[in-house]
Amino acid sequence: MRTFSYVRATDVPSALSAIGTGTGAKFIGGGTNLVDLMREDIERPDTVVDISGLPLTGVEELPGGGVRIGALTRNSHLAAHPLIRTRYPMLSQALLSGASAQLRNMATVGGNLMQRTRCAYFYDLAAACNKREPGSGCDAIGGFHRNSAVLGASESCIATNPSDMSVALAALDAAVEAESVRGVRRIPLADFHRLPGGTPHLETELAADELITAVELPALPLAARSRYRKVRDRASYAFALVSVAAALDVQDGVIAEARLALGGVAAKPWRAREAERVLLGAPAGEKSYERAADAELSAAAGTPENGFKVELARRAIVATLRELEGSGV
Repeated sequence: MRTFSYVRATDVPSALSAIGTGTGAKFIGGGTNLVDLMREDIERPDTVVDISGLPLTGVEELPGGGVRIGALTRNSHLAAHPLIRTRYPMLSQALLSGASAQLRNMATVGGNLMQRTRCAYFYDLAAACNKREPGSGCDAIGGFHRNSAVLGASESCIATNPSDMSVALAALDAAVEAESVRGVRRIPLADFHRLPGGTPHLETELAADELITAVELPALPLAARSRYRKVRDRASYAFALVSVAAALDVQDGVIAEARLALGGVAAKPWRAREAERVLLGAPAGEKSYERAADAELSAAAGTPENGFKVELARRAIVATLRELEGSGV
């Protein structure tokens, strides 16, 4: 690990002052991803700004029924919170399906949003990786890429986003609150992460000098009837091959409202808006769910190595919606 300076921020203004323009400096909260990346010599900050002591924790009910989540709220605390378990169960389920209990006890909401891909070539300094070294190439293309993207990939990068939490937040129309010396702004979660295009090293819309301070969930009665389904190689400590965050409202046999997002299939949580469009006003049932899944996945592009993800995603979407329809919850 390279040498670096350490600054412990006492409040948000001091954290923003310490990060400066963001060049060469990084915020650290729980450290569950950044520390690993520094040990692997992938992240090389000259200054680490510790924000773990800032008053950015807690889950607060907002007027109107929404919820505000502090950026330093631990994943385990958020998953267990009564407001989240009852109003947004898909979010609680997504958090509990990620990592181990020990990591969830340390990982923060803001850090979870910012975690980087687990693509093996990103972690291999001997491999070409445009995400790690722009312009160097992508050894995953033509290499081992079983867990790579089938939606939104480019000739520059086929890595996937590893976050479970972010998939649920995308389906829930969450917004990220970010602060800098220029002020505070809100970024819709569905737009927060970027597709790779020709610049896969630019992973989010967050500026280098901005600090995530909170995530806000809107009042969404539909979300009380929601599920998160994660398909992976083993039942614990594995990243998603495919995941589905879904909410469904059926009135008199007709789908009145639906929310759907996919994980494990793209460089960002994939909000399935085409599937939602097909579902709206359709009769509840397997045929409608299949049509919605097919519409969303029509643009998916797999290879002999990861092409199974397309059918896996299709089946996971249908199974999750079928479960919601029959749950009576």
